[in-house]
This record gives sequence, structure tokens and C-alpha cells, in this order.
Amino acid sequence: VCSKEWVIRQYDHEVQGGSVLKPLVGRDNDGPGDAAIIKPVLDSKMGVIVANGINPGYGEIDPYWMAASAIDEALRQIIAVGGSLERVALLDNFCWGNTSRPEMLGALVRAAQACYDMAIAFKTPFISGKDSLNNEFHYQGKTISIPHTLLISALSVMQDTAQAVSMDFKRAGGLIYIVGATNNELGGSEYYKRHGFIGNSVPKVSPKSAKELMERLSTASNKGLVRACHDCSDGGIGVALAEMAFAGGLGAKVYLKSVPLGEPIERDDFILFSESNSRFLVEVAAENKDEFEKIMAGVRIANIGQVNGSEMLEIYGVAGGRVVAAPTGELKEAWQRPIRW
Repeated sequence: VCSKEWVIRQYDHEVQGGSVLKPLVGRDNDGPGDAAIIKPVLDSKMGVIVANGINPGYGEIDPYWMAASAIDEALRQIIAVGGSLERVALLDNFCWGNTSRPEMLGALVRAAQACYDMAIAFKTPFISGKDSLNNEFHYQGKTISIPHTLLISALSVMQDTAQAVSMDFKRAGGLIYIVGATNNELGGSEYYKRHGFIGNSVPKVSPKSAKELMERLSTASNKGLVRACHDCSDGGIGVALAEMAFAGGLGAKVYLKSVPLGEPIERDDFILFSESNSRFLVEVAAENKDEFEKIMAGVRIANIGQVNGSEMLEIYGVAGGRVVAAPTGELKEAWQRPIRW
């Protein structure tokens, strides 16, 4: 979890002036955008959304849910920037070990089965793909094999690029909603890696409920009710909140006791860093509260806090005490430092 700005800036992401939403967004154009939007035809309202999903850490536990999670992530990113699921196509890029070994081939079959199941459920066809198999190296009697890895790319047609939404907090007073339920799903998560664990509670996907949730959020976004939106992926709610705050140069107060849970979770850190799929953080203007909640009725959402002008991220735990109080400048520095080359 860190800024990839050094890498991104090496490449042309202006696309001859046709980029509507760039990889880096926010007040200082250095926040992590969810997806990019370009206009291939400059005098048209229409655009193309390009999004990705990947998490090889989940593959150590179950390649099926790794693949399903990558698809869910790519689709979340399309929704987060104001897109819809109506015209989406997927591409796969498999990188795998030696598939002559039964366990490697079995893992590949599990991932491919998830691709099939999710494509059917979300009605998002695969139109192309690429594979790089047998990525193993033998040295001094040891075999080194790459992790099971699947990159999912998603392309979507956007009817009106004026409806694009970025992930940075926009204005003090905005209401912060979480869309989607949080479960005790930290297997393969960034939080567990930080503590030297792998775990086994890998995030799963319920495509039927995920599709309904995404379609409702897309409707709210198209009606202009969404000021900012960010999907919860690596690092969960905690990382997503920090990114939205420092990208917008604003602060926030958030209350974990208001987060909708799919199962009982007593630990604040598990709620903060669970990587459950199909979740978004959304900023909504106070005057749009009722209309937003009406559109989202029937799916799990909750108002968990509010944006403010303090440039301080404060998070209060389930028991009511403050568990995080961090200046957004420090959060941004911690996020940018690892790959500041």
C-alpha cells in the first residue's frame, strides 16, 4: 500500500489531452484514482473507463476467490468513477507456475472456474486475455515458483464523461457513507502480511448482491448525488479513508460502531482492515442525504462520519474511544515515501 506515482509519471497518461480522469487525482493531483477515463473521440461526450483488479495474496489461500475478488475489484473501480455495468468487457492475464504439476494445474482450474462464474453472474464477458505459464526457476536444488497471479482488466463505455467522479473528499460537511457489509475477512490481507500472517478467511464475492449494490450506486452517481467515491480494497476501510482524506486535503471523523457488519466483529482493527469485497466509501452532500438513501434502500449502507476542514483523520472504535488521530499530511508522507525514487 503506497503511491505508485514514480512509476506512473514515467508514462504518458495525458493521451493527447483526451484523459478525463487520470491515474492520480485530488487537490494536488497525487491521490490514487480508482480508474482512468479517456475520450477517444475528443468532441464526443462518451468516454472509456479502464480499470484493473489484482491480489495474488489471496491465491495462497484459494485461487477461486482470488480470481473472483480481482473481478469484483475491477468492476468496483468502474462504478467508483461514475460508470455502470451495462457495457463492460473483461480481459484476463494469468501468470502461473509449472502447470505440469497437478497442484499448479488444479489452482489454475480453480481460478478459471471463478472467471467463468463471475462473468456469467455479472454479465460481463471476457473478450481477450493472455497467459504466462511455467514461471519457475531451479537453483541449487530449490524450485522458486511465482505466486498464482491473475490481473483482471475491465473496459466500460461511459455515456457522459461529465458524470465522472474522483475519490478525493470534496468539501467540509460532506456525509461519509460506507456501501456494502464488512465481514471478518483478513486472509491474505495487507494487515495480516504486516504481522507476518497469511490467514484463511479470504474475502469472498456474492455476485447477485454485489451486482445490485453496484447498480444502485451507479444510479445515485448518475443523478449527481455522489461527490466522491473510493472502493475499499488493499487495506480496507482504514486505507481508503486515509487516501480520500489526504487526496482532498481535508479531514474526517468516522465511527466504526456504525459500520454495517455481515457477522459479529468486536475488534476495531479487524473492522478497519478487513478486505471484504463489494464495498465503497462515498461522500454525499447533506442536502442529498434522503435521496441517496432512498436509491440505496435494500442494500447495506450506513452514514459512518463526516468530512471536515481539520486535515486530521479521527476514527472512533466500537466502544466509543478514539483509536486513530493522524494528521493527513503524515498519512500522505507515509504513503508516498516507499517508492519516492
